[in-house]
This record gives sequence, C-alpha cells and structure tokens, in this order.
Amino acid sequence: MAERGTNGFWAFLRVFGRGINVVRLVIINLIFFVFLGFFLLLMLGFWAGSHGERGVQNDSVLVLKPQGELVEQFSIEPLERALQGLSGNAPKQVQVRDLVSAIDAASSDSRITRILLQPQELHAGGFAALREVAAALDRFRAAGKPVIVWASSMDQGQYYLAAHADRVLLDPMGGVVLTGLANYRLFYKDLLDRLGVDVHLFRVGQFKSAAEPYVLDHASPESKEADAFWMGGLWDRYIDEVAKLRKIEPSALRAAIDGLPDAIAGTKGDLGQLAFNEHLVDGLATRDDLENMMRKEGVPAGGKGEGFRQVDLRRYLAGVSPGRVLEPGVAVVVAEGEIVGGKQPQGSIGGESTAQLIRAAREDRRTKALVLRVNSPGGEVYAAELIRREVALTKEAGIPVVVSMGNVAASGGYWISMNADRIFAEPNTITGSIGIFGMYFTVPGTLDKLGVKTDGVGTGPLAGAFNITRPLDPKVGTLIQAIIDKGYRDFVGGVAQARGKPYDAIDTIAQGRVWTGQQALDRGLVDQLGGLREAVADAAQRAKLGKNPSVRYVEAPLGTVEQFMVNLNDSSATVALRAYGVHLPEWVAQLPAMAPELKLLKNAQSGKPNVYAYCFCEPR
Repeated sequence: MAERGTNGFWAFLRVFGRGINVVRLVIINLIFFVFLGFFLLLMLGFWAGSHGERGVQNDSVLVLKPQGELVEQFSIEPLERALQGLSGNAPKQVQVRDLVSAIDAASSDSRITRILLQPQELHAGGFAALREVAAALDRFRAAGKPVIVWASSMDQGQYYLAAHADRVLLDPMGGVVLTGLANYRLFYKDLLDRLGVDVHLFRVGQFKSAAEPYVLDHASPESKEADAFWMGGLWDRYIDEVAKLRKIEPSALRAAIDGLPDAIAGTKGDLGQLAFNEHLVDGLATRDDLENMMRKEGVPAGGKGEGFRQVDLRRYLAGVSPGRVLEPGVAVVVAEGEIVGGKQPQGSIGGESTAQLIRAAREDRRTKALVLRVNSPGGEVYAAELIRREVALTKEAGIPVVVSMGNVAASGGYWISMNADRIFAEPNTITGSIGIFGMYFTVPGTLDKLGVKTDGVGTGPLAGAFNITRPLDPKVGTLIQAIIDKGYRDFVGGVAQARGKPYDAIDTIAQGRVWTGQQALDRGLVDQLGGLREAVADAAQRAKLGKNPSVRYVEAPLGTVEQFMVNLNDSSATVALRAYGVHLPEWVAQLPAMAPELKLLKNAQSGKPNVYAYCFCEPR
C-alpha cells in the first residue's frame, strides 16, 4: 500500500513537472511570437516609409497641434512616453524647445509655406513659456510666412498664442473665453482640528503664505495683498499685449472681458459670433471650410485623409538637425518642478541629480558657458543649496553662468538662480518669494480621539522630541524657529551679496513677497527681460563664442531599453505604422501609470520638521 502511494506521488510530480514545462514553453513561445510579430510590423513600417512619401514635400503646411501640458522638460517617464506614442496616443506633454525649434527651422525652410496652429488641446501652465513660443511665431511671420490659427474653442492661454497669428479662425460652435487670473486655495485647518492633528508652522517673511492653508481657514490679508499685486501686473500685461496684437483698445478689451455675462445675451448665447463681433477672431469656419480655404490659397492636396499637404510637429522634428552638439558651446541644464532631496527622474529637480547635471556640464570640455533654465516654485532648502553651490563652483571654474527664468522661478527657484552672472526673466515670469518656512505635524490629539495614549522616558530633554505622538515641547519650537530665522538670513544675505546690495535693501523686497518679472526687474532681483534665446546669446557672448554658438541640453542619460523605445517611437517606420492604423494596444501605454501611489512614497519624510523655500504662486 505504501509503495503504491509512493509511486502515485512520484507520478503526480512527473505530471505536475510536465505541466509546468508546457506552461513555460507556451509563455516563451508567446513572448517570441509577440516580438516576432512586432519585428515584422516594424519591417512593414520601414517598407511603407520607403515606398510612400519621404521627407517633407514642397508647398507643405506645418501643422502644430500641441496636446497636453506645455513643459520645459518631459516629466512623463521616457518608457511611458514611448509606449503612449506606440499605442497611437500623443504624449500629454509638449516641450517648449520642440515647438520653438520646429517654428524657427520652418521659418527658413523653403518647403514650408505657412503654419497652421490648432491650440485647443494645449494646457499652458504659465505665460512665460507661451511667450517663448509666441516669439518664435513672430520670427516666422517676420520671415514673410503667414501663421493661421484654427480652433474649436480657446481659453486665455491658448488665445495668447492665437493673437500672434495673421489670421484667427474659430469653429462656429466654439468660443473664446477670457476670464482673468485667480489664485484660490483650499484651507485645511478645520479638518485638521477635527482630526486632532496639530500643525506647527515656523516661518520668516510677512508675505510667506505657502503653508497658510494648514494653520488658517482663510487667506491672510497680507497674502491677498501680495497676490492681487503680482496677478494684477500679469493681467495688465496680458490685456496690453493682446489688445496691441488684435488692434483693440486695451480699455475696450478689458470691458469686453468683464462684461461677458451681459454681452452674451446680445448674441443669444453664441460665443463664436460674440468673439467675431469683438474682433477676437477674424472669421468663423468649420474644418471643411479651413481645408477649402487652404486649397484656394494654393496649398496642394494632401495624402490620404488630409485635405491639404501638411506635416505635423513630430514628423517635422524628426528631420530637423540636432545641431553641432559635439562642438564647444553653451550647455543648457533644465531645472523644472518641485525641488526635493536626492536623485530624481528627468522632468523634476533633485538636490543630488540636478547638482550632478551642472557638475557634469562643468567638467565637460565642450562647455564654454552654462544656461540654467529654471521653472520651479521651490521646495526643500538643503536640496536648493546643493544646486546653488554647483552654480557657484561653475562660475569659479571660469565658466559663465546665465539663468533663464520660465513661468515661475520663485522661492527655492530663486535660491538656485541668485549666483548667476546674469538673470533673465520674461515680463510675465513669477519670481521672488524670498522667504522660508518649516512645518511639523504632531498627532497626540488624534490618538486621544481613538483612546490611545503614549508614555515613556528619555535620556535627555530632546530625546524623543520629534516623536509625532507627543506634543511639541515649546523649547524645541524655539530651537526650530531659530533654525528658520538663520535660513532666512542666509537667503537674504546670499541674494544681497549676489546682487551687490545691502542686506536691508533685499530684506525690504523679500519677506516672501512674489513679483512678476517686470516688477522684479524694477526692484533689482533680475537683470534683463528676455527668454531662453536671449539668455543663450548672452552666455555665448560672455564666453566669446560668436553669434551662432553650439547649444546642447545636458540631461540624465536614458537606459538602453528606454533609448531604444524613444528612438523607435520617433522613427519614420513607427510614424508610417501609425498612419496605417497599426499600433500597440492602448492598454499597454497605461502600464507605467497603474501604480501612481508609488510616486508619492519617493519623497515622503516623517518624524522630523522639514525646511522649505516654496511658493504656491501659479494662477489659474
């Protein structure tokens, strides 16, 4: 009986083993055939690309239809971005530099006769980046080529670009909605009180309001005063620029915006007709009307599914030369996003990783000048200081450093900028906010609501002082405030030394107060108004590189697989496959985003107070 049971057991194991082997072979074969199929599709794409239209044809229209967020640097992971493209979906981010490069290249490209801009799917986070793109459109028009805008509808950010066109057309069912700027925030004090969470805020600066939502149930008068001043400056400039471009009196444009609810009644709810009546657009046209207009104006017929001959941004950029990146010239390091400690992925600022990029640029013999492109509301003070030190070391090495401020370079964003040889900002950049704060949470009240107590002993008065289950000792609060006070003095003192001004003069315009680029120029916090193009030219002049320097971006290298996927996504074969409707399933592109909560854990810190130079100062 025992022998029969033993034989039965071994027979079961043999069957089980054969089953595992079959499953293994099925999986291996499945993977093999998936890759084989993808390889065959890729070869089909190369064949389609070689037998179809190659390159950009003469008399083509460059169609710019940016989708998603306008950024200085991709923050979507490279693999995720590649998978999105391969699945037939455009990545929901577009880089400023890509738009500007394409427009500038097209201005001298005889094959491109005009630009068609369709901005309705662009989400702009700030006006400074829009101004960079708008300046490129102006240069394109100055080359004698028209810019045409057609949109289904436009908000005020999208319309800012549209105003720089020769002709603005709107779908008859669409509208242009300009509302003004606002900065409303949620306040959590009442909620935290109900939960029994104690928030201990330590700050310096009368206007340093970033952490107010945790200790107040409304915005402070100082916060409202400062916000009204810098947002008023941004909005005044918007009105003046758009009115000038559209040949409207600024007062009339402002009145039209403020009187929208009453004016819409006059057109019986027709926003498109109202936009035409108020000279915000030049005509109402459907997509078919647009295509017929292009054909009547001499643009040849396009390929399958295209009403006129055209080339999109991705395909056009694939044929634009990357420039003389191997020659000595200007290195550009992008610092975009919140400043946090450690190493962070591309599209965000890590104290160690961004400092490493600046150090790598400095140690590269090709780098004769450095431009730091800053688009950041700040973050952790120590991380910002690590980056600032690398800027200072780069200057000490005899390499000129120029800062170009984007949409926002405030608080910690200004901290990493202050030691540059020259600081450029757009008139509508948000900057300043020179001030710091610290926050610490304790939860004894929360535990008490749950019927939980904490007790024990320590070897000294500071032992266990940062245990969040215990109330904060007032003496420890005094210690933290002293550290915050020193941090503020270091910040103001560093700016005063860098700007060549007395401490008191900087302290007066610091206090955490936010300024526009124009207001900051008036107060000596920046040196010149201008964008990245002007900053690069200034850096090249300081390094005596001439008027047409080599420019390269210094970025963290991609892994082998990531680089392959990105290159594949941008290849002509993949573009051809997409044109034939062949692409990866859409769900594949979503794989990297299925566990977003993991991203929240990367920078989480608890059990100690953190010191921040941060500004929540981006209007919506």
